[in-house]
Amino acid sequence: MTERTLSGIGVTPLSGVGTVVWYRPDADLPEPPAAEDVDAEAELARFEDARAAAEDELEAERERTAERVGEEEAAVFDAHVQFLNDPQITDGVTDAIEGGLPAEHAVQETFSEFVEQFENMGGRMGERADDLRDVRDRLVRVLSDGERVDLSSLPEGSVVVAERLTPSDTAQLDPERVAGFVTVTGGRTSHAAIFARSLALPAIVGVGEELQSVEDGAEVVVDGESGDFVVDPSDERKEAAAAAADVDVRHESVETADGVEIEVAANIGTLADLGPAVDRGADGVGLFRTEFLFLDRESPPDEDEQYEAYVEALESFDGGRVVVRTLDIGGDKPVPYLDLPDEENPFLGERGIRRSLGPDADLFETQVRALLRAAASADGANLSVMLPLVSTVEELRAGRERFESVAADLDAEGVENELPEFGIMVETPAAAFMADQFAPHVDFFSIGTNDLAQYVMAAERGNERVSDLGDYRQPAVLRAIDATVSAAEGEDCWVGMCGEMAGDPDLTELLVGLGLDELSMSAVTVPQVKAAVAETDTADARELAERVLQADTKAEVAEILTLDQ
Repeated sequence: MTERTLSGIGVTPLSGVGTVVWYRPDADLPEPPAAEDVDAEAELARFEDARAAAEDELEAERERTAERVGEEEAAVFDAHVQFLNDPQITDGVTDAIEGGLPAEHAVQETFSEFVEQFENMGGRMGERADDLRDVRDRLVRVLSDGERVDLSSLPEGSVVVAERLTPSDTAQLDPERVAGFVTVTGGRTSHAAIFARSLALPAIVGVGEELQSVEDGAEVVVDGESGDFVVDPSDERKEAAAAAADVDVRHESVETADGVEIEVAANIGTLADLGPAVDRGADGVGLFRTEFLFLDRESPPDEDEQYEAYVEALESFDGGRVVVRTLDIGGDKPVPYLDLPDEENPFLGERGIRRSLGPDADLFETQVRALLRAAASADGANLSVMLPLVSTVEELRAGRERFESVAADLDAEGVENELPEFGIMVETPAAAFMADQFAPHVDFFSIGTNDLAQYVMAAERGNERVSDLGDYRQPAVLRAIDATVSAAEGEDCWVGMCGEMAGDPDLTELLVGLGLDELSMSAVTVPQVKAAVAETDTADARELAERVLQADTKAEVAEILTLDQ
C-alpha cells in the first residue's frame, strides 16, 4: 500500500506510530415532540438536575486534570462551570423550554447560538467556542442518558482521530497507551494543543476535512514537529518515527560541539510540573509562573505558603537555577479577591508589574518577603527573581527598591533573608529598545517571545487571522532579540529566553548564534533542544544568525534556516 501524507499544525516535537481510532462523540437528537406535548415544568426540573450532575462531573474532572496535567490547565474547568451557570445562557435555555422544547433540544439550540457568536469573534474569544461546545455536549449527554466514550482505556498504540477534542476529552488520554492524536480543527493555542504539550503526546491539529478520509484501523505516523500525518507508512518511515520517539534524556548540563555551555531549563506553572521537568533532564526552571498560587481561590496565599512553594522548587534541582517571575496578573485573569478593572484591552492594561507597584502593592510585598526568605534557604543561592511586563527604567528601579526596602524590614525583624539574582522579562518593545539602559541595573534578561512577538508585530497571539504576523520568525522580532542580547554585552548580565521559540529545536542553532545563554521551555522539548545544542558549532551558529538578521521577510528567514538544515 502506498503511503500518503496529510499536513496540519504540529504542536509537539514528538513522533508516534500507531493505529487510528476515530472518536465521534456527537450524536444527533431525534426530532422534538410537538410543543403542546412538552411538560415545561418537568423539563425545567430535568434541566436543573442535569446542570447539577454536570457540575459534579466538572469538579471531579478538574481534580483529576490537576493531578495528571497540571493546576493551570485544570483551570479550564472553572470556566466551564461559569458557562454552566451563566445567567444569560440558562435564561435562554429556560425560555426555549417554556417555548415548547424538551430540555436537551433547548440546551442544544441555546448553547449553539452562543458557540456561533464566539466563533465569529475569532482569536482567544473564538477559542472559547470549544469550551461552550464541551459544556453543551456534556449537558445533552446527561439529559439523554448517554454514555460517555471512555478515552482513558484505549488499546495501546491508538492514535485518536477526531473532528476536535475538548479539554475533557484530551485530559483523559493516557500517554502510556495513546501514540498521539490528530484533529480536523484547532490551532497551536487551543486547549487540546496545550494539553498535548503538558502530557508529552505527539499531536497534530488543524488538518482539515481531508482527515475524514482516513479510516478506522489504518496504520499511521504522527509527526508532531513537522505536522505531517502519514497514512499507511512504509516500514522505513515507521522505523524512523520510532527512533525519533526514543529520545535520549540528558540529566547533565549540555555544551555545544565546541564547548560552550548553554543552560536548558523548563517553564513551570505549578509544583506538579517539577517532576516532569526533572524527568526530562531540565537543568533548572527558567520561568516559574507564580500566578497559580493566586488563582482559583477566595483569598491570596500567605507568606509561608509562598515560601514553601519556592523552596520546594529550589530543592527539586541539584544546584540548578530557579527563575521566579513575580505575580503577572490583571486584566483578563479572574481573581475573586482582587478589584480588577474592566479594560477594553486588558493585555495592554493594568497588569504585571503595573499592579505590583500600584493597587497590589501589599500583595507584592508579601511575595517579596517570601522570595527573600527563600533566597536565604539551603538552596537559595540558586534563586533568581524577575519582574514581568517592565517597559520603563522607573518601573525597574521601583521594583528593585521594593526588594531592598523589604530586605531592610526583614533585617530589622531579625528574619534571615538574602537578595536574589535580579532581572526582568523582556516582552515589550520598550524593554528591547531600552535594553542598554536596563542592563546596568539587572543581573539578567529573560526574553518572553510569545508576548514580545505579539507586541512588536501588533498581532494578537491567539488570533489565527494574524498568526502569520505574530510569528517569532518575523525579522522585526529577531532584531528585537538581537538588540536585547547586544545591549547585555559588556555588562555582567546573562540573557535567557522563556517563550515557545526557545523550545523549537529547529531554531536552537539560530538562538545560540544570536548569543542566548539560557533556553527555557515546556519540559517536553528539553531533550530535543539539548540534543540540538550538542550538535551546534558556535562559529557556524553566529554566521547563520548574521545571515538571518539580514533577511527582509519571514519567508527569507525560513529559507535560510531550511537551507542550513
